[in-house]
Amino acid sequence: MAPTKILLLASYFYPEQAASSYLAENRNRAFAEAGFDMLVYTPVPTRGITNKIKKEYGKRKHELMYDGKMTVRRFSLFQEKKNSIVRAARYTLSCLKQFTFALFSSEARQCNIMFISSTPPIQGAMAALVKKFRKMPLVYNLQDIFPDSLVSTGLTQKGSLLWKIGRVIENFTYRNADKIIVISEDFKRNIMAKGVPEEKIEVIYNWVDEQAVKEVKREDNILFDRYGLDRNKFYVTYCGNIGLTQNMDMLMDVAKELETEKDIHFVLIGNGAYKEELESIISKRDIKNVTLLPFQPYEEISHVFSLGNVGLVISKPGVGENSVPSKTWSIMSASRPVLASFDENELKEIIEKYHCGCFTAAGDKESFKKAILSLYGDKEQCSQLGMNGRKFVMDNLTREIGTSKYVRVVQELVKASMN
Repeated sequence: MAPTKILLLASYFYPEQAASSYLAENRNRAFAEAGFDMLVYTPVPTRGITNKIKKEYGKRKHELMYDGKMTVRRFSLFQEKKNSIVRAARYTLSCLKQFTFALFSSEARQCNIMFISSTPPIQGAMAALVKKFRKMPLVYNLQDIFPDSLVSTGLTQKGSLLWKIGRVIENFTYRNADKIIVISEDFKRNIMAKGVPEEKIEVIYNWVDEQAVKEVKREDNILFDRYGLDRNKFYVTYCGNIGLTQNMDMLMDVAKELETEKDIHFVLIGNGAYKEELESIISKRDIKNVTLLPFQPYEEISHVFSLGNVGLVISKPGVGENSVPSKTWSIMSASRPVLASFDENELKEIIEKYHCGCFTAAGDKESFKKAILSLYGDKEQCSQLGMNGRKFVMDNLTREIGTSKYVRVVQELVKASMN
């Protein structure tokens, strides 16, 4: 049997960082440890890095990673901007370059399987076209369902021209992928309803690195001293993107109404499109029990998710119908209960079945506020819910469990393609 060599066509790659960057790093390391070779074509990094780092990587013709098991080839591309038209143009040009490399590069032609992620949405369709020419098996890693995500965030409507184009792209990708990895049972039900055969789908939850994210006792947590936080208060924390879909307006309403509870404090850690507006709301309404902090270094992730007595997963109604945010597992891994204000889906089933937090329906402000007060009023129960969450992670969502499933999918597909 020929050695497995994976072609990865990535829109973003190390040293660019996002909340879920660790998933790709963990997965790639597992591929290397399984003996797979990997070839990556990706743009020179631009997102979230300094100009010095960008210039440094721009000079590199190729890199070797994971003890030589991965070769990275980078190509120049203009800087990513916030403007959606410029971003779409960048995505398109990137896909065209990757398509050319995948078809004509002698290195790429030695690969016997493709592994593609779903960002941007046209990435999967590009890979499907490569498959048409190269006849090589394709694994599609579905982290976000497009165009459903555009509808849920209000960027388009079902039945619109953009939605119809998105559905064509989606169907073309699903039809040509040999295996589709989805991150929840809700995702699986969604694409099966669109005609994807069940045998083509593999459910692999986004895991958490249980050794990197674990409980840090409050007296040892460096963030309290760094930001002057009172260790005696009850903290409700949110970590992640502060965007248009996270229902920060409702959260601020609840925070304002709970100002009379002097020991309850809210800490929001992250950045995003809505952060400036959020700062303005806090200032105009003189909300005194909310602290905003920037993203912290990854090596301090245990301190971040251990800071609160409870961790938030929150969104506006209609946004989270098919998703379980990855931060859920980090909250649990740090032995903290999850407080969800979310659409009723698999997240509710997990929280209630395994007794690892409180679930309230997205947009239900009064139930959300009551849940905070309930957790605050019974700190022993709050602590027990957190310990239950850690147990759920250790039983189901460790790095080893998750990455081994990815390795198995690749091994089985390569073997099947040889027969």
